[in-house]
Amino acid sequence: MKLKTLEIDGKTYAEVSADGKPLYTGDDGKEIAFDAVATNTSLRTLRGEAQGHREAKEAAERALKAFEGIEDPAAARKALETMANLDAKKLIDAGEVERVKTEVAKGYETKLAAETDRASKLEQALYAEKIGGAFARSPLIVGDNAKLAIPADLVQSRFGTQFKIEDGNVVAYDGQGNRIYSRGNPSQFASFDEALEIIIDAYPHKDSILKGTGAAGSGAPPPGGGGSGSKQMKQSEFNALSPKDRAARMADGVKLVDG
Repeated sequence: MKLKTLEIDGKTYAEVSADGKPLYTGDDGKEIAFDAVATNTSLRTLRGEAQGHREAKEAAERALKAFEGIEDPAAARKALETMANLDAKKLIDAGEVERVKTEVAKGYETKLAAETDRASKLEQALYAEKIGGAFARSPLIVGDNAKLAIPADLVQSRFGTQFKIEDGNVVAYDGQGNRIYSRGNPSQFASFDEALEIIIDAYPHKDSILKGTGAAGSGAPPPGGGGSGSKQMKQSEFNALSPKDRAARMADGVKLVDG
């Protein structure tokens, strides 16, 4: 990133945004307002989290010292189970102990499977609400100022796998599996809409899904698919297709034009 400057009367000054933040130019040529106060606050928070992780690590290391000298944990566990069976034999036969253990294990496994299925359904519902809802409400997709020419379900079908729910929050990852940070505040993770815009900017066929990017001018093929090798389609024709066919057209790099 490079600081934007102005030269006035032979002196160089930093250019600032309307709210007084210094402006930088990113590698992609976009202007970024740097929020120093928010960045400093975030750095203090991260330092506090780092200290907490270090203290937890030290506590775990202290706890592990109690197990020093035990080279075979499996053998130690088996020995403890054997001793427990020997004590229980005073009441019932050791074979009966194993039978009881098996019955208890079966009951536990059945309950665990039910809880796992319930948790999975709740997770799916949460994903549909938080991530599906974020796509459905995004101003990049819906509204008078929407930038995308395709509906929310197709946008989610193509880019939804790059969003996850962690600790109850929607987070975004780039194509290399890295968390996406905010352009304006590099110490913070990007919001849903900012992350989606960054992902779309990196999409090789973004011109085919953005509004107002149909080819025009000298040498451009005519709208509606005319011309040799053309991959254009009128918006009205595209809207008439089934969701499956629309997704196939997008994957093929078709560009949408007015009409």
